[in-house]
Amino acid sequence: MGTESRKWLRFRHAGATGFGTLTSDGISVHEGEMFGRNAGTGKMLALPEVELLAPCAPSKIVALWNNFHALAAKLNQPEPLAPLYLLKATTSIAAPGAVIRRPSYYDGKTTYEGELGIVIGKICARVSPDEADRFIFGYTCVNDITANDILTSDPTFPQWARAKGIDDYGPFGPVIATGLDPASLTVRTVLNGAERQNYPISDMIFSAQALVSKISHDMTLLPGDLIAVGTSVGVGVMKEPVNIVTVAIDGIGELTNEFRL
Repeated sequence: MGTESRKWLRFRHAGATGFGTLTSDGISVHEGEMFGRNAGTGKMLALPEVELLAPCAPSKIVALWNNFHALAAKLNQPEPLAPLYLLKATTSIAAPGAVIRRPSYYDGKTTYEGELGIVIGKICARVSPDEADRFIFGYTCVNDITANDILTSDPTFPQWARAKGIDDYGPFGPVIATGLDPASLTVRTVLNGAERQNYPISDMIFSAQALVSKISHDMTLLPGDLIAVGTSVGVGVMKEPVNIVTVAIDGIGELTNEFRL
């Protein structure tokens, strides 16, 4: 993990997609590649001038299940011996501020899940936990939205990929923050003005470094890939016609989206 703390983001401005860092004066525009060689152009943009995009375009989204001691205890689930995860469709990605709608064919329950996201910065295969920080670019906020009634609708097959892979059910951002110690972070989720989740990342069963190591032994992780580390207690159903959900992590920022039934 690098010592320099920066907040990287992607945006659309004047019909073109760009990236840069968030500063007290606005966005410092960069050129090159976020996960490669890049440099500031000297140009600044004000946040209101741009449309924020998801801060990277992952080739895959790895989403964890049952990765917090507190949630495992509440659900009376045994703590796993290895990370339990699924792949979430990249077409589920939504930008910060995006309006997300429940599909017209589905009238069941939909839940928010506020989570920390790990963003990979280098090609990562079969690394050790001690090496993992060298491959982690930074961290972001994730709302791993889930269509719960789809998940359990067929008793012969839990439909994780479908329930979590619906279009726009994977917002993350607004930035990727570098130079952070993930174990020091706290995730808060606010639904329609009421705090519903407030839990420490230090309660993870598998740390950020352990997750990167173990997953990289299964599959090669590429620059920009996103690992949603799982959620803890406080997950709930979005019941109002219009629901405002904010996932807030100090040191990263606030991801806010509107979910409509």
